[in-house]
Amino acid sequence: MGEKIAIVTDSTAYLPQAVIDKYEIHSVALSVIVDGQSYVEGKGIDENNFYSIANASKSFPTTSQPAPGDFIILYEKLRDKGFDTIISIHLSSGISGTYQNAVSAGNIVEGVQVVAYDSEIACMAMGMLVEKAAELVASGEKLEAILKQLDAMRDAMGAYFIVDDLNHLARGGRLSNAQAIIGSVLQIKPILHFEEKKIVLFEKIRTQKKAFRRIDGLLAEAVENGQAQQAYIVHGNCYEKAETWKAELQVAHPHVDFKISYFGPVIATHLGAGSLALVWTIK
Repeated sequence: MGEKIAIVTDSTAYLPQAVIDKYEIHSVALSVIVDGQSYVEGKGIDENNFYSIANASKSFPTTSQPAPGDFIILYEKLRDKGFDTIISIHLSSGISGTYQNAVSAGNIVEGVQVVAYDSEIACMAMGMLVEKAAELVASGEKLEAILKQLDAMRDAMGAYFIVDDLNHLARGGRLSNAQAIIGSVLQIKPILHFEEKKIVLFEKIRTQKKAFRRIDGLLAEAVENGQAQQAYIVHGNCYEKAETWKAELQVAHPHVDFKISYFGPVIATHLGAGSLALVWTIK
């Protein structure tokens, strides 16, 4: 009998419920704290009610990672269900301690092998890795082959973000205040990306339209290099803009599988409403 592998992720993967149900993907949740009240992502707060809660708040919302205890409870439950290996795929260790808590819990729990995997990214960019891992488990692949495929997808990954208001990132400690002030004054739409696991400025662009075109060009290069076979347009409460961008991209790149996803509360706390991203990788 082969190894029995469980897939665990966290709430910032923002996977479609149909995918979670199909592959029995398990998850630990991060939280958003608004005016002293803690909301568990996906339970007390989601992409539908987050913006109204945040807009009505007196203070800037903050986020918190799952405690090691949350992981221990889940890992022990999976072990008791007969799993002998757990692949636990999480939000970039450069912006959250979630991955490190998965590592710590994995070292504590006995009787099951826990392989914590740092996606080095967030949202549906991480979600694509999680879905692929679950798909490979379902098809009977071994641990080593699954990790090799995840590494290949992570290496091919492109993810570029356009934020509408830099102040969210500045307040959340993700960019310096000086950069936020410059952005507001000059109406700059910065393009951000992940570098060495952290969110950093990629380029300053004067208008959102030009920012879109710049990212379109980066995607075209990736398509040409065979690194963009599937892609997600990710939005922060601006579905129509995402839909328009997707339609344009699908015409330009008919062989790429484009879908739409969203920034849930934890990531939206740092990026703000009106943010958009294009993420891609191999299949």
